[in-house]
Amino acid sequence: MSEAIQYTVVPSNPAGHVFTVTVTVEDPDPSGQIFTLPAWIPGSYLVRDFAKHLGPVRAECDGTPCAIRKLDKQTWQAAPCSGSLRLTYEVYAWDLSVRKAHLDRTHGYFNGTSLFLAARGRERRPQELCLQPPLDPSCEGWQVATTLPRRTGDPLGFGRFLAKDYDELIDHPVEMGLFEHATFDASGIPHEIAITGRYRCDTQRLCRDLKAICEGHLRTFGIPTDLDRYLFQIMVVGSGYGGLEHRSSTSLICSRGDLPQLDEAKISDGYRTLLALASHEYVHNWNVKRIKPAAFTPFDLSRECHTTLLWAFEGITAYYEPLGLVRTGLIRPQSFLELIGRKLTDVMRRAGRFKQSVAQSSFDAWTKFYQQDENATNAIVSYYTKGAMVALALDLTLRRGTDGSTCLDDVMRALYERHGETGVGVPEDGVQRVASEVSGLDLSGFFEMALHGTGDALWEELVELLRYVGLRAHLRPREGMKDRGGKEGKVPPSRWETRGDLGFGLRGTSTKVVWVREGSPAMVAGLSAGDTIVAFDGLKATSSLPDEIAARAPGEVVTLHVFRRDELHTLEAIVARPPLDTAWIEILDDEPGAARRRAWLQPSEGS
Repeated sequence: MSEAIQYTVVPSNPAGHVFTVTVTVEDPDPSGQIFTLPAWIPGSYLVRDFAKHLGPVRAECDGTPCAIRKLDKQTWQAAPCSGSLRLTYEVYAWDLSVRKAHLDRTHGYFNGTSLFLAARGRERRPQELCLQPPLDPSCEGWQVATTLPRRTGDPLGFGRFLAKDYDELIDHPVEMGLFEHATFDASGIPHEIAITGRYRCDTQRLCRDLKAICEGHLRTFGIPTDLDRYLFQIMVVGSGYGGLEHRSSTSLICSRGDLPQLDEAKISDGYRTLLALASHEYVHNWNVKRIKPAAFTPFDLSRECHTTLLWAFEGITAYYEPLGLVRTGLIRPQSFLELIGRKLTDVMRRAGRFKQSVAQSSFDAWTKFYQQDENATNAIVSYYTKGAMVALALDLTLRRGTDGSTCLDDVMRALYERHGETGVGVPEDGVQRVASEVSGLDLSGFFEMALHGTGDALWEELVELLRYVGLRAHLRPREGMKDRGGKEGKVPPSRWETRGDLGFGLRGTSTKVVWVREGSPAMVAGLSAGDTIVAFDGLKATSSLPDEIAARAPGEVVTLHVFRRDELHTLEAIVARPPLDTAWIEILDDEPGAARRRAWLQPSEGS
């Protein structure tokens, strides 16, 4: 058996946010061993250049200093060495997200993509990790939560771990600190929760609800043959949201108020958000962690890997995110429709839907979706939310076209059988082909329109499809900056034509402009993102500015005084009617549709 590549990680300076890492190769390449660090992390499609956080890299050969030189931004080569080669370096860890690494005296967290230099040519070898506790006395009692296969140490202790190869090594994030640990069983599989931060939580309820979500998805998609445990790592902050999937775990960030409280009987909006996030990341067990695009098989972590399939791997997952909650009874159908309405609202509020297809959005994730600027609303669509819209339309198309005998669940199970269990990547047209084969329908026209079309053709198709399950989709004007859609508005339709709109958005409660809709009265008047509005029709502009504009009649001319940088500008704009860009879904009194809706919102178990 080939010698394992050996890593040691020490949280050496928690106050300074520094991990010290060593990597040892017993039989380095005699021509000079090359080491490289990933430029991006699977699941987050942006080149993040993790190497910028590495300190000087030092090398030793059998204990004697060895020369090492940097070849490019993320690659190093040691001088030829005939003995054991050891590299030592520090990693600055002060990114409190699910994508990088973070360390202070309260906890430590890292993804392997931020810490582990890969020994080129030896990535397929076993990779051994030794995790050592911090020496800082303020960190006494720290534990470890990770799904890396353990070789030594207590279940939550520091010790040695062994990955079968480098890909497995970097797919098991590590949380260390004084976290709360809880367990539950889902379909015979042990599940764990590690909660870090300052919070109050009804942990028993959280376990019970996560168990229901996990078991629901396991019934729908089938139990992966290699899934023998699962871990939810939850970092609690004052205000935050995020998640990243891994093969047997997920890292989540949530706001303190999103956790369930002991005195809460209902599911709050915040807790529903947390459960939906957990549901989303758990669906990734199948969709992207095992069923992968061919472009990701294997991953090339040194550069961008383009695929048009992110609409499927994130969009379909985003569709099952609330579907998993309603199918387990955690939320009612109306709550599910509200969440779907919010996703539709996101699509309809982006003028970019007239310029970019969801397939293009997937391909350009690296440069457009993950690097959004003030013009993003005019230039792009989200492959998450429009992808969910495509998934919803596909599911209902399959149900309507086969009289309910085939649905998206069947397509996902077939994809897992053909690609998830075999490791064969999904070709760019693979989802379309499997959907057509499973259903027996000619779906070429649907996919051409849904994936490659722009504009509102998909919305119009979805309006018809929702009627099949006894629902009616509506569009109404936005009612304030906090209006996320999904619900019927408070303003009656009879007043829509009397309300005013200029077509821009503000940052929070400030009067600083963050976006301007293309073709809107604001853009025609010359308002730009970054401007600060200081006066509206001669009066000081305040956080009530959106309401003041809404109270003006369409056709009325208003004056804006704005600062652009340190220059004062006077702009005149003609108030317009607000666009119908906010979606909500009505339940109709239609028994045939209701019966189909009940079948749709009930779990469909795999074989």
